[in-house]
Amino acid sequence: MRKIVRKQEDDGAEIDLTPMLDVVFIMLIFFIVVASFIKEAGIEVNRPDNNQQSDPNDATSIVVEVASDNQIWMENRRVDIRAVRANIQRMLAEDPEAPVTIKVEKGAKSGPVVDVADAAREAGVGAVNWASSGG
Repeated sequence: MRKIVRKQEDDGAEIDLTPMLDVVFIMLIFFIVVASFIKEAGIEVNRPDNNQQSDPNDATSIVVEVASDNQIWMENRRVDIRAVRANIQRMLAEDPEAPVTIKVEKGAKSGPVVDVADAAREAGVGAVNWASSGG
């Protein structure tokens, strides 16, 4: 009887990971470069200086106040958000170059503030300024 001796192959089970790591690093560099070109959407805000006091009774500016309980006030009366645009258009008929100043009290939610700013832009206002009340 003859015995058959089998040789064991030791180097058949290794996997080379170098090409996979090269691909991963190239993808990482690609995503970093692409992410730097993405511009975040937002709105431009004209903030007043801290030392500059805004006068809410300024005759040249249309003042819209958003109270801390999210009520909207114009000309010392409460206004519904749906009527803000019409009121601003009426005031712009008197002075077409008048800017809008939105005064926001501390604690007001951002939704009504953005709605007021959108209504002012839709009414055709050239400049929307922001002021905060200490409230």
